[in-house]
Amino acid sequence: MAKEIGYPVLVRPSYVLGGRAMEIVYDEISLREYMLQAVIASPRHPVLIDKYLEDAIEVDVDALSDGRDVMIGGIMEHIEEAGVHSGDSACAIPPYSLSVEMIESIRNQTYLLARELNVIGLINIQFAIKDGELYVLEVNPRASRTVPFVSKATGIPLAKIAAKLMIGRKLQELGVEERLQLPHMAVKEAVFPFSRFPEVDILLGPEMKSTGEVMGIDTDFGAAFGKSQAAAFSLLPQDGQVFISVKDKDKGAAAEIGKRLIDLGFTIVATHGTASFLKDRGVEVVAVKKVGEGRPHIVDLIKNGEISLVINTVGDRKAKVDSYSIRRTTLQKGIPYYTTIAGAKAAVWAMEVAKNRKITVKSLQEYYN
Repeated sequence: MAKEIGYPVLVRPSYVLGGRAMEIVYDEISLREYMLQAVIASPRHPVLIDKYLEDAIEVDVDALSDGRDVMIGGIMEHIEEAGVHSGDSACAIPPYSLSVEMIESIRNQTYLLARELNVIGLINIQFAIKDGELYVLEVNPRASRTVPFVSKATGIPLAKIAAKLMIGRKLQELGVEERLQLPHMAVKEAVFPFSRFPEVDILLGPEMKSTGEVMGIDTDFGAAFGKSQAAAFSLLPQDGQVFISVKDKDKGAAAEIGKRLIDLGFTIVATHGTASFLKDRGVEVVAVKKVGEGRPHIVDLIKNGEISLVINTVGDRKAKVDSYSIRRTTLQKGIPYYTTIAGAKAAVWAMEVAKNRKITVKSLQEYYN
């Protein structure tokens, strides 16, 4: 039966407490291991298995409804792909890569869902986009954790308006208008407590790990993303060596990232498999040993302060285990890191902007006027 599932899938316990958390599994061995531990933890409860959309873009929408009219507060495009918990993913408002047609489709679906559910107040909808098709992941007829971010990014006090709608006021009466076309970009980034937990892995997944969030705002996406990283205690470097080790399906994107980093003056360091692929694509790279292949290896370089940025993605359980020491040492040394290729692309974009112009700051009120 497991062979008929079609991997990857998202597995999660149907009970709230106890047992193993949500996890994305990529093969039958991992699924059997998960099921064994879940049964031991709670033998009377089933395990839910959901089809997982690979390489999909996730989108969050916060909207207001009075039961008749609907107003979208903000459409947020996640930077990390669907599968990373929405509370852990960085996101941008307005969307930075979606087409006008897709944004219009998202608007229409939001209107239809809010009216059909007869929402009075706030509604949050999570969409996913894959191969040009729009999927509905989740609909919550309530306020979401993204409401403060959307309100700060747009200048629209969503919670205050929602409270008025819930006591009978109407959107038309309140004169509230959508502000989907903003003259600036705002990026929300999650803040994680990883440094406080000695054995934790920094890989992101379907279970929320963040304990806070920050916002960066500027006239373009790259600058806003760079500010969000600085606010999250991950100031992006301006020079040095970048270590790249990625899963097979990310290697093409890694080659493009490597070329852009070299143009910025960085040196690329990679383990032999990634290094060989990058060299074949014309990327100058220095090969370094994995842990277990002899010394000096990549962890030695990180400990010695020779690496200024780490890009590491994994595709299966073995790769996750093998590269754990790299990610943990990176965290301990306070080096910026990215465990998704989408996050790495955004970081390079931010570094390119920082090199080409001076980054300035101003108050939120100045962006609203």
